[in-house]
Amino acid sequence: MSTSYGLHNSPPALPSALSDEEVVARVKSGETALYEILMRRYNQRLFRIARSIVRNDDEAEDIMQHAYVQAFTSLHQFAGRAQFSTWLTKIAVYEAYRRTRRNGFSTVTPLRTQLDDMNKVISIDPNPEQQTLSVETNAILEQAIDALPGIYRSVFVLREIESLSTDETAECLDISSKNVKVRLLRARRMLRSELYARVGAGAAHAFQFMGSRCDRVVRNVLSAISQVQPSSDPRSA
Repeated sequence: MSTSYGLHNSPPALPSALSDEEVVARVKSGETALYEILMRRYNQRLFRIARSIVRNDDEAEDIMQHAYVQAFTSLHQFAGRAQFSTWLTKIAVYEAYRRTRRNGFSTVTPLRTQLDDMNKVISIDPNPEQQTLSVETNAILEQAIDALPGIYRSVFVLREIESLSTDETAECLDISSKNVKVRLLRARRMLRSELYARVGAGAAHAFQFMGSRCDRVVRNVLSAISQVQPSSDPRSA
């Protein structure tokens, strides 16, 4: 049976009960290996928000790795005035928009990889018909979200799929809370009401980033940051 890591899962050997702030403090003090906890914790979020902007699976994965390395090398700039998760998400958002402007990513790549990962997960609970329906429903939802204009898609992903608050979403995207509310309302209207009602409760299962893909990002980032150490610069943002 294949092993999959959900949004908050981490290897048993790691003290995953630590808060983000505790992990950051210990990484700064030299326990670099603990950085894996943060990657396991936020892989799914970063993949979803990056992909909502570039709509390209491989590019979204590369953005994640860039964001993790940049965050690691800039930990001295994190002073804790904002949540670490928000700070990290903003790094990924900025990089995604930078690449969109530079490369003009607009092509929607098939989500076959995510669906394949989901099909490989063996569960003793749902029967084959239920598993097939779940995969098909998620695929329909993913396609509907992909069809949203970018400014609405990113808000929808953060608010409805990642369950961030209005204020957190506004901070991550550098827009006002009022704009978040307006864009979310318009995004909901753009999605057919019957589709939204049918699969809204299951939205958290869309755009899964797990299994070997999750492990690959963690492995690549750990390899990259093994060559550097967080700056000890006392200045903080």
